[in-house]
Amino acid sequence: MFNEREILQQIKRGNHNAFSILVKQYERLVFHVVQRIVPSPEDVEDISQEVFIKVYKRLDTFCFDSKLATWIARIAYLTAIDYLRKFQPKITQSEQAVDQVYFTNETPEQVLIQTDVTLYVQKLIDSLPESYRIVLTLYHLDEFSYSEIEHITGMPAGTVKNYLFRARKLLKDKLANSLNDDLR
Repeated sequence: MFNEREILQQIKRGNHNAFSILVKQYERLVFHVVQRIVPSPEDVEDISQEVFIKVYKRLDTFCFDSKLATWIARIAYLTAIDYLRKFQPKITQSEQAVDQVYFTNETPEQVLIQTDVTLYVQKLIDSLPESYRIVLTLYHLDEFSYSEIEHITGMPAGTVKNYLFRARKLLKDKLANSLNDDLR
């Protein structure tokens, strides 16, 4: 079991293996948060590495006011937002191909339909305003609570709830419009 306090103590004592354990524990979280904000896969990897450098340098400032995951997710969020502010003009929207190979009982047609639906829904989520997209992702995909999202983004809890409500409504309306267009 991952013991945050023990790992942090070991890191502070200079145990580099303990830091690699921390990275393994939170790399998916960091990658996921950054990926939802920055569209370029190459940049996502670089920013994720930068996040862990910041985490390492700032470990002595973490005082268990929140979960370690929330603190790290906030650093990832802020680092990705800073990146966007600096390099926004260079970023172009690109669809990410699904390169995963796996065995299944589904027919190729079923897999293709599911992949198309997933990519389409992701495209709709990506088209939402940035604040809505971030809140929706943190809540539904990363399963953070309202208070954790408030801590990560710095938005008041009421704003988080409002953005989540609006993001869901926009997504629902976009899906409904799409389905209506397909039925015509």
